[in-house]
Amino acid sequence: MTTVKDSPSLPNAAIQQIDTSAKLKILHDLNVETVDGCLVDCRMKDGSWHEGEIVAHKETRIGQRKYYVHFKNLNKRLDEWVTEDRVRIEHLQPPPQKEDKKKKSSKTPSKKKKADDGPNKKPKMEEKKSAPRRQGGSLTQHGHEDTITRVRNLEKIEIGDNRIKPWYFSPYPEILADCDVVYICEACLSCSRTPTSFRRHKIKCKLSHPPGTEIYRKDNLQFFELDGRKQREYCQNLCLLSKLFLDHKTCYWDTDPFLFYVMCTVDERGSHIVGYFSKEKESAEEYNVACILTLPQFQRMGYGKLLIEFSYALSQEEGKTGSPEKPLSDLGLLSYRSYWSQAIVEVLRDIKHPISIADIGDLTSIKTEDIVSTLNHLNVLKYFNGKNCLFLPEETLAAHDKAMKKRTIRIDPAFLKWKPTDWSKRGAW
Repeated sequence: MTTVKDSPSLPNAAIQQIDTSAKLKILHDLNVETVDGCLVDCRMKDGSWHEGEIVAHKETRIGQRKYYVHFKNLNKRLDEWVTEDRVRIEHLQPPPQKEDKKKKSSKTPSKKKKADDGPNKKPKMEEKKSAPRRQGGSLTQHGHEDTITRVRNLEKIEIGDNRIKPWYFSPYPEILADCDVVYICEACLSCSRTPTSFRRHKIKCKLSHPPGTEIYRKDNLQFFELDGRKQREYCQNLCLLSKLFLDHKTCYWDTDPFLFYVMCTVDERGSHIVGYFSKEKESAEEYNVACILTLPQFQRMGYGKLLIEFSYALSQEEGKTGSPEKPLSDLGLLSYRSYWSQAIVEVLRDIKHPISIADIGDLTSIKTEDIVSTLNHLNVLKYFNGKNCLFLPEETLAAHDKAMKKRTIRIDPAFLKWKPTDWSKRGAW
């Protein structure tokens, strides 16, 4: 019996060197220094190939190279780390060129400059550079993206009985980025790196519900009101958690000017966070919601509309109309427009006397501009005989009845134990 010997092969280091040399040649031909920002064809999880942008790259501990790819024209939650075998690196394309704004701004008329520098020039007071104005949310709109914030930094989180894959970047401590799973306490929202440290934390953690005031409870549903100044640590942890699932916001660490309303389900083990919304204590624009989120494991169960309904129940108690912070995300606009449509049709279908836009606002606490945009969206606002009239076709009523049957859980104002605070008085803080 003869033994067939395998042909000698190059060691792994040599193969890696050949690969690296080939890639360096590709980069040299493209006249770029790094693959970051380049376009490349990448195989998605379903096996199809799609053009993507390489946002970042890294080498694992075992020497495996990975690329973080954003698939063009697809939602950012689909971005992921991919191995080299899923990337056609030989078809690499250079990053699209961006216009140089500095060159445009530097072109100023010379005459204007001479006129400004003349002997009669009035001395200008030095302007102090002020910090950018907060845009109204505990998670506020971000102005730009850098490579760090574009890369999802946590692989998985475990909260309660659910293990979830985050969608977006959140500024958790960098040490957590190497963990396969980050364990988040359902009571205080602090995080642990390992199951052992998480078990120790759960023994020490004395909370069984969010550290605020319970202002609503009916059946197994409850709401807690938290002051961003008094319960600062919990509110900051809540912002970190929610940023994992909100793309169009960035964390704003000063939670003092905000109130947080946390929705929970309750059982014999305690309270379990479902979602929350925040709002400013004092809002010049009369926003009644700054940020709003239902955790992924509870989405498509009606909890999102319940959060919106509760925000308007608070506005009813305050005796004023309210509106969510603008601009809304695409999903946020869909959720709010659905709620506005149902709330307005619910008022109109049973009305027996003439009603104005202001009357609808008084009954629903929805702002006038939101009412008008919703009526136009429903196409029920008509002009007849020199007057604006509301016409509800049978199709609209049938769609409304079908939608309302799905809303099995509603907010009952009789169970709301809450009184508004006048935050304009400094003592209220």
